[in-house]
Amino acid sequence: MIPVTATLIRHRLRHLRHRIRFKSTSISPFHLPLNHPTYLIWSANTSLGKTLVSTGIAASFLLQQPSSSATKLLYLKPIQTGFPSDSDSRFVFSKLDSLSLRRQIPISISNSVLHSSLPAAKSLGLNVEVSESGMCSLNFRDEKTVTGAPELLCKTLYAWEAAISPHLAAERENATVEDSVVLQMIEKCLKEEMECGVKSEKSDLLCLVETAGGVASPGPSGTLQCDLYRPFRLPGILVGDGRLGGISGTIAAYESLKLRGYDIAAVVFEDHGLVNEVPLTSYLRNKVPVLVLPPVPKDPSDDLIEWFVESDGVFKALKETMVLANLERLERLNGMAKLAGEVFWWPFTQHKLVHQETVTVIDSRCGENFSIYKASDNSSLSQQFDACASWWTQGPDPTFQAELAREMGYTAARFGHVMFPENVYEPALKCAELLLDGVGKGWASRVYFSDNGSTAIEIALKMAFRKFCVDHNFCEATEEEKHIVVKVIALRGSYHGDTLGAMEAQAPSPYTGFLQQPWYTGRGLFLDPPTVFLSNGSWNISLPESFSEIAPEYGTFTSRDEIFDKSRDASTLARIYSAYLSKHLQEHSGVRQSAHVGALIIEPVIHGAGGMHMVDPLFQRVLVNECRNRKIPVIFDEVFTGFWRLGVETTTELLGCKPDIACFAKLLTGGMVPLAVTLATDAVFDSFSGDSKLKALLHGHSYSAHAMGCATAAKAIQWFKDPETNHNITSQGKTLRELWDEELVQQISSHSAVQRVVVIGTLFALELKADASNSG
Repeated sequence: MIPVTATLIRHRLRHLRHRIRFKSTSISPFHLPLNHPTYLIWSANTSLGKTLVSTGIAASFLLQQPSSSATKLLYLKPIQTGFPSDSDSRFVFSKLDSLSLRRQIPISISNSVLHSSLPAAKSLGLNVEVSESGMCSLNFRDEKTVTGAPELLCKTLYAWEAAISPHLAAERENATVEDSVVLQMIEKCLKEEMECGVKSEKSDLLCLVETAGGVASPGPSGTLQCDLYRPFRLPGILVGDGRLGGISGTIAAYESLKLRGYDIAAVVFEDHGLVNEVPLTSYLRNKVPVLVLPPVPKDPSDDLIEWFVESDGVFKALKETMVLANLERLERLNGMAKLAGEVFWWPFTQHKLVHQETVTVIDSRCGENFSIYKASDNSSLSQQFDACASWWTQGPDPTFQAELAREMGYTAARFGHVMFPENVYEPALKCAELLLDGVGKGWASRVYFSDNGSTAIEIALKMAFRKFCVDHNFCEATEEEKHIVVKVIALRGSYHGDTLGAMEAQAPSPYTGFLQQPWYTGRGLFLDPPTVFLSNGSWNISLPESFSEIAPEYGTFTSRDEIFDKSRDASTLARIYSAYLSKHLQEHSGVRQSAHVGALIIEPVIHGAGGMHMVDPLFQRVLVNECRNRKIPVIFDEVFTGFWRLGVETTTELLGCKPDIACFAKLLTGGMVPLAVTLATDAVFDSFSGDSKLKALLHGHSYSAHAMGCATAAKAIQWFKDPETNHNITSQGKTLRELWDEELVQQISSHSAVQRVVVIGTLFALELKADASNSG
């Protein structure tokens, strides 16, 4: 299965992209050059001197001897309230003007205001037009040009008149700005100046992006600024608090930023005589420099010029820290691809075929996009859509990813890790309760925790074989009679993991060949399943060759819903399926057989890694019933299909039948941390009951039911099924809304290059037509 590439439909897929995943608030893909340092200036709270720090950094960078025309600093103030009486970009502009005169180092300076609310524009005496959002585009610029001198560019991107929180100012002045618009404007300004610097040979460029208020102060849309700027993940300088109580506020701000994945290059604050730098340095373990500025004069008439001169040594140290941190970051990013090829052993990868330039260097993730580094593209960061949803694990939007990260942080701080046997703690208990009331509702009574899907399958096989042996009295036999051979019944094309036992439950494939698994024998009865697919606008059924004599032809379906209709149970095809399965089971069961079919294992509805094939649900339902009639335990492998992948929380709702045992992983934790579970019925659990520990399920892992995974899973399970948080779910909370444009799906299925299409829930897969040499 490969991504859609046909030119005919590419533009429409782009148009629909926002509809095909859980709600996303991510911006359009950005592109940020890193060849010059860019920093966010944060503050632990309001009125701590962010703009003083920005000004000091600018002065240290621009007003140095000998001065150079190749030096340029860009100061951006994306969000400004209290404008025009309070303008931070104007402050930086005016102070640098005064400092350049004081030091007799000429510089070119300019200050621009790009957009404002109507009240703010009127305060400037400007007559401007108002856009639909309520913002006005201004042509406001103040500048002093000196040829051949260092250059300072100050820009206010969005301004409001009221000196209140940006979200309140935007609401009161009817001038709203979406997060994506703010970010796109920042990106535009940064790219313009960096590209301009390259063209004009400005070899020394520094960019500062100063936030508004505190770390968690809302932006104009109401989004906290620590979340608003997260897609860029620019490194930061934190302006701390040197006052009484400032240690607590500074640490809280630092932790808020670190928990969201920001790197903080330094902490700087004004000296209030309380020596706050000592406990802060200790807390930060000397890994983040803590710099202390002289006390700021309290006299309002003081122009602060002498204070800036006195503080020059601190600001030089801060500037050098910023430049060095950026160089170290670039050096690490530039070397990662080469080093990875020398130390990693990637899964499913032939390393001889991987060239260094093809390795994707991922700096971070936000929402459904990677932030990737490309040294060949002007040392830049750009967003790349994660088309494989990080190996089929991702579901939440950026907002909920941040919530999950906070939940993990809280749980790690509260529990760390604790052993699971004979213990109980809230995350594991809550997770188990939600699982039994969700995917296991109506059939499961026990939850067994593990760490990945393949391991969950191993556990399920042990459970099923024990249940089979109990039901067929093999456990009561003599020691000699107990040495029976059990195998599974499974479907060709299914995939259940890469551990040895899970591989034995799969039909022969390249993954089970001698080169991969010399122990493999294939302990199963492997049947070719009928599949259904969309082609030329119709749903078709494809019967394997083994059905050619008993059912040579079969028709099409008018809709996908018809495929899942339970009335098909009374159809002729159902009877054909039943006879076919009964014949095979009889041939491989009974006392005369050397091996017994001790478990049925299926991927319900969809074979994921086996090629995204939709198995006829009627066939699987009949298969389950035939096994039940023979007391063969039924395992549903929902590692891929579970938790809304196919539009419902569990595939039991699609198949219309329930298992004895089921396995879940991947989406279980929202893609944040490994965790897997195996659910079982009371009857399965009871088959391990006895007076001896030897009868217990002797299987486990050191990190079984680890608290972080359980807490994250519990939050994800609740988030997925709540219409208030998951806007793709119906109001009843039972199914996802249809995510795929029906007309577009029909067009794709009718395209001459398309072999087949499978579409259900969040899944859209297509197979292109290919000749034998290109197939696979």
